[in-house]
Amino acid sequence: MALSVIGAGYGRTGTLSLKYALEMLGYNKCHHMLEVINNPGEDQQWLAAARGETVDWDALFAGYQAAVDWPTCHFYRQLAEHYPAAKVILTVRDPRSWFDSMSNTTLRVIRQGMASGRIGPNGNLGTELVVKAAFAGNIDDPEHAVAAFNRHTAEVQTHIDPNRLLVYEVQQGWEPLCEFLGQPVPDDPFPRVNSREEFDSIFFGNQPKTE
Repeated sequence: MALSVIGAGYGRTGTLSLKYALEMLGYNKCHHMLEVINNPGEDQQWLAAARGETVDWDALFAGYQAAVDWPTCHFYRQLAEHYPAAKVILTVRDPRSWFDSMSNTTLRVIRQGMASGRIGPNGNLGTELVVKAAFAGNIDDPEHAVAAFNRHTAEVQTHIDPNRLLVYEVQQGWEPLCEFLGQPVPDDPFPRVNSREEFDSIFFGNQPKTE
């Protein structure tokens, strides 16, 4: 089974909503960082890819028809080349709003892991692909983050053929997504998930939120 849809957008741009939307459209299953979290050992395969080692993409994505969020978005160019028939979706949002969301969710988890020692000197998938690759090591400067986000957005649009690319905000709902994919618009509402509160429930359960 080959990937039919590749998500090039960074996390916190509505990628979990897009995952569920794609699955509702019949792209079963859709890979997301949640799959890495829930599949012990998978992160090591992605870390090997980040080191430039040869990756069997077909084996890594076995059983998936779509993939969004990190780590997929980091490898969008390799995946677009490996799956030339796949369409590419670049999820975007206001860059400053994006960094605010990142800072209070994904980066908060990473900061707490670093402070507690759970993330050691050799890092993990989050530090490799988010802290180092996306943020160039600087996760606390909003201006730097906005520039990085805008650079990624521009790079995707430069490297991907516009005929196979959709630049998309999840607030737009079903219509542009379904038109791009050639799918009928479902009767069900477009999924809206992974608010900060939902993020906390995923990563912290019933633990009190800490800043």
